[in-house]
Amino acid sequence: MLLTDRVAVIYGAGGAIGGAVARAFAAEGAVVFLTGRHVAPVELVAKDIAADGGTADVAEVDALNEQAVDEHLHSVIERSGRVDVSFNAVGIPNAKILGVPLAALDAEQFALPITAYTRSYFLTARLAARRMVANGSGVIMTVTALHSRTGIPLVGGYGPAMAAKEALTRALSAELAPHGIRVIGLRPQGIPETRTMREAFEPRAEASKLTWEQWQKLLASRTHGRRLMTLDEVANVATFLASDKASGMTGTIVNLTMGSVDD
Repeated sequence: MLLTDRVAVIYGAGGAIGGAVARAFAAEGAVVFLTGRHVAPVELVAKDIAADGGTADVAEVDALNEQAVDEHLHSVIERSGRVDVSFNAVGIPNAKILGVPLAALDAEQFALPITAYTRSYFLTARLAARRMVANGSGVIMTVTALHSRTGIPLVGGYGPAMAAKEALTRALSAELAPHGIRVIGLRPQGIPETRTMREAFEPRAEASKLTWEQWQKLLASRTHGRRLMTLDEVANVATFLASDKASGMTGTIVNLTMGSVDD
């Protein structure tokens, strides 16, 4: 198995992508520590993992709270001796932002996703890196979105937020790679199984005059394969990237937009 006995901490494990990655990591032998701001959805993921014979621990952690993240990592080290993988899949949805033209958007609302996403990623990465440096190895990962590379209307500051996370990924890698730590991002397009894609569609439904099915077909038409990626496909790539098989990859964003955005 690709991740036998690796210790992985997953932030946002109750979300669609975080949950899928947690299941995939556990299926490949990792011991997974699952966190979320709300415990109930995280516990459902842990039950799936346990039912398949894996090992999962659940904790309520606000990934925007430095003390909470630090204390949780301290407990992980106490129990497992190290942390090998830190995966940030934290989502910060806000219905008041989506669907509002930039010219009409309040400055604080515009800045909210930029501040929140970058703070969460910075805190989880920095605090994990402090533990990984001592071991001379580790993998830090996050998820961004198509918005980072192409202009998309009515998404407020989410595009700049994703671009900032990708820039931070490269900066972290430049500093941490000499210590044996790899830093990688994944950039999928829309995934119909996720709540995020539905939330992105609903504020635009009236203006676009498109149904949910038509919206999916529109996004799929922009990919080379004329289809959208699945959660399993994203999770499988994440598992490979977290493993030693991807030891030569760091400081990069893996393009999972299926050709809708060129490298």
